[in-house]
Amino acid sequence: MHLPEGKKASRQRLIIAELGLSPAVRTSDLARRLGVSAETVRRDIDELTQRGLVSRTYGGAAGRQLGFQPEFQDRDTLAVRERDAIAQVAVELVKAGDVLMIDSGSTTARFAQVLAQRAEGITVITNCFAVAHALVQQGNSRVLFCPGDFSSREGGVYGSETCAYLKRFNADIAFIGASGLTMEGPTDVETQASWVKRTMLERAERRVLLADATKFNRRHLELVCPLDTLTDIVSDRAPEGALATGLSAIKVAFHIAHLGAVSEV
Repeated sequence: MHLPEGKKASRQRLIIAELGLSPAVRTSDLARRLGVSAETVRRDIDELTQRGLVSRTYGGAAGRQLGFQPEFQDRDTLAVRERDAIAQVAVELVKAGDVLMIDSGSTTARFAQVLAQRAEGITVITNCFAVAHALVQQGNSRVLFCPGDFSSREGGVYGSETCAYLKRFNADIAFIGASGLTMEGPTDVETQASWVKRTMLERAERRVLLADATKFNRRHLELVCPLDTLTDIVSDRAPEGALATGLSAIKVAFHIAHLGAVSEV
């Protein structure tokens, strides 16, 4: 891959994406992949470190896995093709008249954009501005927006009022995202977001995690729920090893998005 040196944003998105696949990356490897000098990569890493997106290490950079994740707008630029494919598959789980709960996140926001184009007569309860905005633009769905404390970092509302509001409703399906997925279950960085996810899962008959494959085996600060709480997972490829075995043992339906097609394992 070769990107012009002036395309700093593209280089930096790739650096962050690489850290989603491995805990650390070397400057020399990044320079070779990007077709730029090592000094250019070091400047990019320095800027990302100042923004709190990565940690500079000797000879490269490391991700901040347990207690940190990029802001919503930064996450929204990563794994775009994968999240679009996930959205195309996830929308097939929805039928006319369904009541959905959708939490706040970059993957669920992509899902809402597809849902707005293809779903009719649904009711959506959400704490995410991007989800609500996508659906009200089309005018073919009922949208209930949660009260709560607004987080500009996450693009949604959170807190005790949010969870209390969600407990008033029942849903056919809850769609949530997560920062990671391990044998224990989905994990997340934000405690307030985790409580919203748990509440949505409690109120829904079907409980769906939308997560691209870079989230597999990623352990973060907080466990959202046990793995067997989920009924479905939609991702861009199948897990391997112990995670695949664990999902098979508890019979979670795993939907794989291959360029818009659906398969199950």
